[in-house]
This record gives sequence, C-alpha cells and structure tokens, in this order.
Amino acid sequence: MTSEFSGKTILITGAASGFGRLLSEKLSRLGANLVLGDINTSGLDDLTSALPGRSEGLRCDVSREDEVRTLCQRAEDAFGGLDLAVNNAGFAPPMKSFLDTTEDDLDRCFAVNTKGVFFGMKHQIPLMRDKGGAILNVASVAGLNAAPKLAAYAAAKHAVIGLTRTAAVEFARQGIRVNAICPFFSPTPLMTESGFADKEDFLAAGVPMKRLGQPSEIVETMLALLHPGNTYLTGQAIAVDGGVLAL
Repeated sequence: MTSEFSGKTILITGAASGFGRLLSEKLSRLGANLVLGDINTSGLDDLTSALPGRSEGLRCDVSREDEVRTLCQRAEDAFGGLDLAVNNAGFAPPMKSFLDTTEDDLDRCFAVNTKGVFFGMKHQIPLMRDKGGAILNVASVAGLNAAPKLAAYAAAKHAVIGLTRTAAVEFARQGIRVNAICPFFSPTPLMTESGFADKEDFLAAGVPMKRLGQPSEIVETMLALLHPGNTYLTGQAIAVDGGVLAL
C-alpha cells in the first residue's frame, strides 16, 4: 500500500507486544521500513517474521544506553538513516501506597520509562539532524496528573514529558518534532502484567466515556502524531483518555 509512510524508516522500542506491536503491524502495511527493539526476543522474532514489509529486529533493553545506541545504529546501517522514532518501551510496577514505594520501584521505573526515552532521543536525534524527523514518546495520563498508588510510575512519566518538551524546543530549528502521547489505562499486556486486569470495570467507571480505550484507538492517535504531514505540532503531551482530564 502506498502512503506517506512508504519508504520511511521508523524505529520502535517495546515492539513485541501492546501498542508497539499494533503500530509495527500498521506501519509495515503502510510501506515503512522498521527497526524494532524489545527485550522479548521470541515475541520480536514472531513479529518480524509476520510483517509484510522490510524490518530489522534487535534485542534492546532501553535502560542500557549501549543497547539503545546499537538499535539506532541499525537504522543507519540497514536503511541509511532514520525518519521517525517511537520510544514506547515501558514498565509499570504493582499498585502500592506512596509510603510503601521502595527505592527499587523508583529505580526500575526511571531506568525503563525515563532513561529509556532519554537514551532513545539522544541517539535518534543525530540521525535526523540533516533532514528533520519526528519522535513520539509514550508517556501516560499519570505524567499529567496525580496517580494514586503509582508514585514511582507517575514520577517517571512526568519526567518523560519534561524531556519531550525540552528536546522539542532545543531541536525545533532542525525540523525535528518531539511529542508525547499520554494514554489512560488500555488493555495491553503491560496492564495485565502489572495486575490491573481485574480492575477494568473500576477504572472505566471514572472515564466520561465509561470504557477504557482500546489499543487500536491509541495507535490511531500515534499515527496521527507521527504523520509526515503533521509538521507544526511539537512539544505537546496529548492525552488520549476518554475525557478523564477534562473533569
């Protein structure tokens, strides 16, 4: 299929499941060249073998700068550069009170959610400087508002938005757009693994739409933010939350 994504080289972390997998599948059908990273190598292999377009899959722990650097370099080596990047890999700890939150909770949340985004942008931006590009960081409504029982996660996602806005301003003149998407809870493997699967009805009750957003709905917003024709939107943290933050 010919589209404005055809021939674009796009890097996605956390690609083996959830938003990353759906986005990869969609972009591959739209003709993009994909560089995909994840710590789940079996899931990554399954994904790349099923994609219709050109793709490179590489194990990548985003909390390790050397692995992020290698993933970004793969875009240059395999496809001659990088047009778009999605820093999607994330970690959410089980819910616990503020006072029960441990140093390990903070370290894990910041290592994956914050350092992973920082390392990604640090090595993606140099590949875009000559021709421009766009970076989308996956934050959360927890990065825009309070998140009771998720102190470490909220702190890390607030930091992602700070990094997003800072990079957007610093590299605006080079034609590099940097935005963040901030979803509310959505039924992905991350939500299940973090123990939220049995709380869907409770969470949905607080949403004006009275339901959680489907992963496919989040991905449609990601595509809009990445679209090559969307050239004047930068430094924004876009909530996709069924109206939660409008209350």
